[in-house]
Amino acid sequence: MISLNVSERSSTISYAIRDVVEYARKLESKGDQILKLNIGDPLKFDFNTPEPMVDAIINAAKTNFNGYEDSLGNPELRKIIAERESKNNGKIYFEDVVITSGVTEGVQLVFGATLEPGDEVLVPGPGYPTYTSYATFFGANPITYRTIESENWNIDVEDLKSKITNNTKCIVLINPNNPTGAMYKKKCLEEILDIAIDYDLFIISDEIYDRISFNNSFVSPASMTDEVPILTFNGISKIYLAPGWRVGYMAFYNWDTLFEIKEGIMKELRARIAANSICQVGAIEAYKSCEKYVVEMVSKLKERSEFAYKRLNEIPGISTTKPMGGLYIFPKVELEKRWKDDKEFVYEFLRMKKVLLVHGSGFCPVYGKDHFRSVFLPTIEVMEDAFTRLEEFMKAK
Repeated sequence: MISLNVSERSSTISYAIRDVVEYARKLESKGDQILKLNIGDPLKFDFNTPEPMVDAIINAAKTNFNGYEDSLGNPELRKIIAERESKNNGKIYFEDVVITSGVTEGVQLVFGATLEPGDEVLVPGPGYPTYTSYATFFGANPITYRTIESENWNIDVEDLKSKITNNTKCIVLINPNNPTGAMYKKKCLEEILDIAIDYDLFIISDEIYDRISFNNSFVSPASMTDEVPILTFNGISKIYLAPGWRVGYMAFYNWDTLFEIKEGIMKELRARIAANSICQVGAIEAYKSCEKYVVEMVSKLKERSEFAYKRLNEIPGISTTKPMGGLYIFPKVELEKRWKDDKEFVYEFLRMKKVLLVHGSGFCPVYGKDHFRSVFLPTIEVMEDAFTRLEEFMKAK
């Protein structure tokens, strides 16, 4: 029998959002009904993909549009996205937009083209764990910079600056932030752009939730500079309610000095063949005709976010800041001597009350600890049920 060891590279990967599901499945196999508030998939609740998008991919499939797409993406879709970006964030050209299989593939591509062992990437703490996982996967060191809970999780710019070394390659921004729901202020972004210029860094700006803003305060750093190289990530997963279609994009701003890295990414895109062809047709329809669905969704999510914020703050031992955008809320738990850490808290709550959350340390062991992440995607009635169970759980301990 052949005996092989797992690669050191793959053994470093962890992903808290999905890892907690494995334990929930064990409970489900015993007959438990689990109320799942762990994953940002609107379609698990009372949201539906817009009908014109669905019709578009059905028609594409029926007319045999089922072959390989261009490696860089459907040309019509790339043109539409370039126009969208130019309108919202500053002039960008067709050649500067490529289509990916979701933002996650974009992270893999850019880190694969830029990082060598020992390099460093500045990532928000707390922040989406894919950035940490793939930086480590490519032999680099993810360095978390602090975001300040008492200031609605805004970025501690001085802390970020203090963590720059000769090995730092880029700064990752997630705006609106997952998991905290923070929306970064323009002044903060201006300061970070100045730092990027001073230290010759590029910026990754993850804007997958850009339209899900509850106070219309979203600002893209790409709209604020013509000097700093910025790689913007976005897509249709959240805004247009199609997470399973896996259609994202990368938009390259001010990358003239980084043309070799850009070409490296293009080589990776060609090597992996192409993103899904018919789903890109659905994305074209999303950007053309589905704006009203976005407005309706954001209105519904704003109401639910306000309910979650109010209700969670009523529970003894729980406190939370108010989300300004996105799909998530990130409350703090007074663990005291009841639980050794936030992971034990989440797993015990799941076992006792059958509600699945994600432990905050899964988003950053330093700045995310003693917290948990919940979506506010469910109806108010479902959230009331979940948070009542949480209140009972806290009082029992």
